[in-house]
Amino acid sequence: MPYLTRPVLAAGTLSRTPQPTLPSGDGLLLRPWRAEDAPAVHAAFQDPVMHQWHVRAADSEEEVRGWISEWQHAWEQERGVQWAVADAADDRLLGRVALREWVLGEGVAEVAYWTTAGARGRGVAARATRTLAHWALDEIGFQRLELLHAVANEASCRVAQKTGFALEGTKRRAVLHPDGWHDMHLHARVRGD
Repeated sequence: MPYLTRPVLAAGTLSRTPQPTLPSGDGLLLRPWRAEDAPAVHAAFQDPVMHQWHVRAADSEEEVRGWISEWQHAWEQERGVQWAVADAADDRLLGRVALREWVLGEGVAEVAYWTTAGARGRGVAARATRTLAHWALDEIGFQRLELLHAVANEASCRVAQKTGFALEGTKRRAVLHPDGWHDMHLHARVRGD
C-alpha cells in the first residue's frame, strides 16, 4: 500500500556527504569527534553533575574511544549525529551536542547536549544548541526537533527556553536515572519558529 505523503527527508540525504563542521559565529565550533578527544570526554564524565543527569558512566578512556567510534559511524548509518563542542580559538573541548532518535521520513529528531564543568555558566550549551537547531531546521529541512530534560534539571530548562524550544508538557516517570524515575519536560521547535 503506498504512502499518501512523501518523506520529509529521504534516506541518504545526510549520509551521502561528510559530517559538517558548524561554526557558531560566537566562539564555538561544532566539529566531528576524533579519537584523541577520548581523554577529555572521560574526564568530563568523572564530574558528579554528569552522573546526576546522565544514565551512562565512563570507566576508561578505552571505553570512550568506543563511544567516539559509534558516534562517527552513526552519521554514515543515518542513526544520528554527535558533535564535539570546542572553543574555536584553541579547540579545547567544552561539551557535546547531538541529534539522535532520527525519524527522517517525518523530519523529526531529538536534541541532546552536555557541557564540561569548566564550560558551565558561559552559555555554551545554548549557543551550541542554537547553532545545531539552525542547521537542522533551516539548512537540512528537519520539521521538528524535540528536547527532553529531567524536570529537576533547571539549567537544561533554561537552555531550552533560551534557544526557542517551547515547553509542550511533562512526560511522567519517563526516564530512569541512578536516583530513580524522573519526570521529563518535553520541549520542541518546529521549522519556522
